[in-house]
Amino acid sequence: MDLTLSKRELEWQSRARDFCEQVLQPMETGVEEHGGLPDSQRAALRNRVREWNLNAINHRVDDGGQGCSILEQTLINEQLGRATCGLWSAVWQPAVCLRHGSDAQVTNYLHASCGGERRGCYAITEPGAGSDTGRVSSTAVRDGDDYVINGEKWFVTSFNASDFIILHVLVDGDVNKPTLFLIDKDCDGIEHLRSPRFMHTYVFDHAELRFSDLRVGAGAVLGGVGQGLELTKEWFIEARLQIAAHCVGAATRCAELANHYAAEREQFGQIINTYQGIEFMLADMATEIMAAKTLLYRNAHDIDAGLERKLVHARASALKLFCSEMAGRVVDRAVQIFGGRGYMRDNPVERLYRDLRVDRIWEGTSEIQRVIIGAQIKKRGLDIYTGW
Repeated sequence: MDLTLSKRELEWQSRARDFCEQVLQPMETGVEEHGGLPDSQRAALRNRVREWNLNAINHRVDDGGQGCSILEQTLINEQLGRATCGLWSAVWQPAVCLRHGSDAQVTNYLHASCGGERRGCYAITEPGAGSDTGRVSSTAVRDGDDYVINGEKWFVTSFNASDFIILHVLVDGDVNKPTLFLIDKDCDGIEHLRSPRFMHTYVFDHAELRFSDLRVGAGAVLGGVGQGLELTKEWFIEARLQIAAHCVGAATRCAELANHYAAEREQFGQIINTYQGIEFMLADMATEIMAAKTLLYRNAHDIDAGLERKLVHARASALKLFCSEMAGRVVDRAVQIFGGRGYMRDNPVERLYRDLRVDRIWEGTSEIQRVIIGAQIKKRGLDIYTGW
């Protein structure tokens, strides 16, 4: 298997690295100090994304995207993951489920989102439904030609940067009819309860919303009644691949910073990378990043080669599990190598320490990934993970 990157792939990788270093990283301390990206800076940043042709890398050129392959998307997301404070989120990648919309929905939501004129946020988690999506209780009850929606959603990421919501609810309260709706944010019946603060400083917010007798037409249904879970799974696969790539990029930056510091820092008359305790930490960091990167690129390559969708889902869980756990170990060692300096918020490794912790939780916890992997082994055999 030849995984040598092509000229085009190397160009995308280089562009994303330059964008991260020249545009995103200079913004990090400001986002940290303000607790998010100030409204006054959002339009300018959107323009920069468009200028660098990094908008909608996950969608076809015909839909207004960049038409990148999965491997190209992976290379780009890896480099964007080097930014702290979730600044990679400013480089929008509209949810893949929007491709399944009607002609009007594709025009009004997908095409507009690819161009940056609109942005959507995904609302699925509820107070009583997190990893167990079967406990979703929000409903859309048919009333004539309309649906009346009621329920509450938590952790709606980037709500304050979005103008529409991709809402996962049960039609008529039927667990067999999970359905997605496209809801414009300015509709009556949507209440923003709060945007709680979290461990990390994130470029946008994670809102809690309440829907009260929100009335929408049947044209708001995305992909058909009862298709919500399958479309959400499709989004989960994409999100898990993105998270894995972000984790590899973030871990690599941590290792680079720690290695540079260890090569200059002197204690007890010696540069600290000459001490075996430091040397072994750097060796473990490098080895784990190498393993994760190999797994990441191999999976991206296989998806582009036409890997069966069910295997994509199975392996995306393993990829997200391994890369997120790996990044947690790497950043922890980086903080340790920096010592007290690694505990200061103006140090990128401190911010990445907080940023990376959520990657073992959102879009499916590490435990849920293990449940998926275990179930796949029982159903398909160990070979889907260990075979070549």
